[in-house]
Amino acid sequence: MSEEQAAPGSGNRAIDEAAVRAETTGERNIPVLGGLPVPEDTANLRFGPNISDALLALLPLVGVWRGTGQHDCPRFGEHAFGQQLIIGHDGGDYLTFSSQAWSLDADGEFVAPTHRESGFWRIGADDTIELLLTDAGGVVEMYYGKPRNQSSWELSTDVVIGSATGPAVGGAHRLYGIVDGGDLAYVEERVFDDEPMRPHVSARLARYAG
Repeated sequence: MSEEQAAPGSGNRAIDEAAVRAETTGERNIPVLGGLPVPEDTANLRFGPNISDALLALLPLVGVWRGTGQHDCPRFGEHAFGQQLIIGHDGGDYLTFSSQAWSLDADGEFVAPTHRESGFWRIGADDTIELLLTDAGGVVEMYYGKPRNQSSWELSTDVVIGSATGPAVGGAHRLYGIVDGGDLAYVEERVFDDEPMRPHVSARLARYAG
């Protein structure tokens, strides 16, 4: 994900493309069970509570994103996967993060559920990002980072804790960015078995809601 110089007219084109996408995605949101006295979670900035001013540097991440990617690790090797990523808020000074993935065969068809991850994004007054993630496989990670610009964010792990039954993994580095067409793309590099950091996961996700 390299930072490219904007072409003349690209800003207007991006606005027009976003308007077209919003005709489909703008009315969708995450389902919520009502009846609680607290503000409802939302992954669509058109609905629910106003997003906290403290989160404006992370605002483009909010939404429901779906797409495919490539995964490579010593345990499972290389394989394609599908993913849904929900980044929402409830008006508080954090974003919620929920990721669900599944493996795909050579024809792009569903094989089996694989990876689930949940957590929270926060950002300080100095633009330091905190990303706390819990993996269903038994790993807890604390990332810190900074926005690279208004539409990309770079983070690295400070702490990685594995449970007694979890996999042995090392530190990681992630880069998220809004790319051409308004999609959310990300790449992750990770350390395995005390080897140098290596490419681990990459994906491109289209906006489904928000």
